[in-house]
Amino acid sequence: MSAAAPPATRVRAQAAFETRTLLTNGEQLLVSVLLPALALVGLATASVPDLGSGRRIDLAVPGVLALAVVSTAFTGQAIATGFDRRYGLLRLLGVTPLGPRGLLAGKAVAVLSVIAVQTVLLGGLGLALGWRPHWSGLPAALLLMVLGAWAFVGIALLLAARLRSEGVLALANLIWVLLLLGGGLILPTDRLPAAVRGVVRLLPSGALGDGLRAALAGSGSVWLPLLVLLVWSLACSVVLSHVFRWTD
Repeated sequence: MSAAAPPATRVRAQAAFETRTLLTNGEQLLVSVLLPALALVGLATASVPDLGSGRRIDLAVPGVLALAVVSTAFTGQAIATGFDRRYGLLRLLGVTPLGPRGLLAGKAVAVLSVIAVQTVLLGGLGLALGWRPHWSGLPAALLLMVLGAWAFVGIALLLAARLRSEGVLALANLIWVLLLLGGGLILPTDRLPAAVRGVVRLLPSGALGDGLRAALAGSGSVWLPLLVLLVWSLACSVVLSHVFRWTD
């Protein structure tokens, strides 16, 4: 009997499989690439909603990049994991040499790979529409996107761990719409009603949107968004380690 491949090889193989699955899934491509691209074109050509002071395209692109991160790290992972658990795939993979940690590592690498593709495509579209980013803020923006992906993958797995797959499907899509409309992704938190803007700034969606605008459009400080995303990421990871279930 041949020995199992080294852990790094197993994680790379799982990550490649997860990435191919995400990139060849029509529904996932719709939510992850097509809808954010349409949102970017719409925001660039329309005069509403009010995105605040500054060039409209420079504020629109960071918001759309934040939306793309949420689409892949949260919506896509919640639905995929919920159905994988329902059909027993997670249970089977969890007892293979890949193991639970290898499975989660593979998912994380796949999410970051897809986000990298999204960033290149949407960033290229933004540049074609006249986007002029603050290139000095690029390192902070990349860190914000990694932390945002970490936080939203954690939230996605928590959702998939506690609900049946049909419930995950409905709730994940509902949350995506709510975050799009009022979660601080497209619309800056300072454009939201005063009664909710303080709360939204402390949500991972608001922190990600405001943080990317601060980094790439020079619209503020990135330190609070970074702290908020780090706290959410660590908290979700701790809770997930105690409540995640590999079977229904």
